[in-house]
Amino acid sequence: MLIGEYSGKLAEKNRTALPKKLRDELKGTMYMTRGYEQCILVLDEKRWQMLLRTIEIKPFLHQTIRDTKRFLLGGASEIQLDSQGRCMIPAHLQEYGAIEKDLVFVGVGDWIEIWNLDTWNSKIAELSNSAADIAERLGQN
Repeated sequence: MLIGEYSGKLAEKNRTALPKKLRDELKGTMYMTRGYEQCILVLDEKRWQMLLRTIEIKPFLHQTIRDTKRFLLGGASEIQLDSQGRCMIPAHLQEYGAIEKDLVFVGVGDWIEIWNLDTWNSKIAELSNSAADIAERLGQN
C-alpha cells in the first residue's frame, strides 16, 4: 500500500526521485497525470488499469464522465524511472501542479500525489482544521 509523506526536490531537467518506500510498491509501467486540487498523480500499471475500469463502466453520455476522461487521460504520460529512481515531470504537469523546486510526495493508498510544498502546506492546514467535520460527514454515510 502506498502511504506516507516524503519531501522531494525538482532537479535539473525537471527530474525528481520517487521516495524508495513508495517506489518499491510500484510495479511495471508507470503513469503520471493531473490530480484534483492541483496535485499530480502517479500510478503503476495495475492501479492505472483499475482507475480506467472505474471510469469506463460509466456511460459516455454523461458530461461528467467525458470531462473526467479529458482531465485524467488527456493529461496522462507514461513515465520511466532511471536506475536511481528518478523520473521527469512533463512540462504540462509541472505547470499544472505549480511544481518549482520543493515538493511533497503523498502516498494515499492506490496512488501517489505530488504537491508543490506551499500548496500541500495549505491543503494539510485546511484538512487539519476540518478533520472533525470530515469524520462527522463520513459517519453519516
